[in-house]
Amino acid sequence: MTDFPEPEFVDAGGVRLATYAAGDGPPVILVHGWPEIAYSWKNQIAALADAGYRAIALDLKGFGGSD
Repeated sequence: MTDFPEPEFVDAGGVRLATYAAGDGPPVILVHGWPEIAYSWKNQIAALADAGYRAIALDLKGFGGSD
């Protein structure tokens, strides 16, 4: 996998959060720091998905594609 996943949006208490997921298997949640966005995990998402995990990164509130 080399492409960054397309966003999926989740309603979290009235705030729309952008999530990016790839792979199947046990979930691994990737949370970025300030002032990053989920794209910071682009290399890790691919590696985790290739290793048999479901890698899920999100843009925190106010960052990237999130409200």
